[in-house]
Amino acid sequence: MSAVTSTILVVEDDAIVRMLIVDVLEELEFSVVEAADAEEALALVQNTDQVIDLLMTDVGLPDMDGKQLAIKVRELRPALPILFASGYAENIDVSAGMQVIAKPFSIDQLRDKVKSMLPAL
Repeated sequence: MSAVTSTILVVEDDAIVRMLIVDVLEELEFSVVEAADAEEALALVQNTDQVIDLLMTDVGLPDMDGKQLAIKVRELRPALPILFASGYAENIDVSAGMQVIAKPFSIDQLRDKVKSMLPAL
């Protein structure tokens, strides 16, 4: 019997960066759902049939930034862990259940950060 995989919602407006993150997470055997912007991400979060164990979002999104997205996501799914990816990680204050990973990050850094935020299966 295979282990239950966690589902990660990746929100990144840069298609190439998003593809790289998705590839890495899938190689690490996570299930990945992707969104190009906050609006698309919110539609996924609002769908109660969509399993999401972790939200990973870029901070610098167009229209609604990652922090604004996180506030809206938390209204819908209060317990969802949120990982912010940012080139300016040291400047970000985050609430409980939220963490930041600095861009660029290595595969190992991403794996360790994601695993540390997910409930043990």
